[in-house]
Amino acid sequence: MEIDLINRIKTISSDFFEILVIDLLIKMGYGGSRRDAGKAIGKSRDGGIDGIIKEDKLGLDVVYIQAKRWDANVIGRPEIHKFVGALYGQRAKKGVFITTSNFTQDAKNYVADIDIKVVLIDGQELAQLMIDNNLGVSTVSVYEIKKIDSDYFTDS
Repeated sequence: MEIDLINRIKTISSDFFEILVIDLLIKMGYGGSRRDAGKAIGKSRDGGIDGIIKEDKLGLDVVYIQAKRWDANVIGRPEIHKFVGALYGQRAKKGVFITTSNFTQDAKNYVADIDIKVVLIDGQELAQLMIDNNLGVSTVSVYEIKKIDSDYFTDS
């Protein structure tokens, strides 16, 4: 299912992909309501930032987002370096870089060694997060199995 989901995501527009990323983060508990939790801002002059979302419902901090809907290209350190530069330009402390592709080991090592907290989410993890948070998928059937609750019948 993950592969089918990623293949479907690769067919949507870049604008819709940025909205999908914001929707996913909201489903994961960031922000608050869809209206004021986050926004996709990616345009040709976005300064390397595709979206911004509140870290919590109170908006005590924000998380900056980069979303790359790439087919086969692997995201290397240069792309991550550009994103980190954009974060520095915003005086940001946190960022999430999400792709439908993968990251090189050099890119992963780079984010492990910098002061700014950057989370890298590749295509496989993106699909799994969407499945776990019921975004872009629907439940076909649910089976509920009951057992006797022994704690309930304790006479104390």
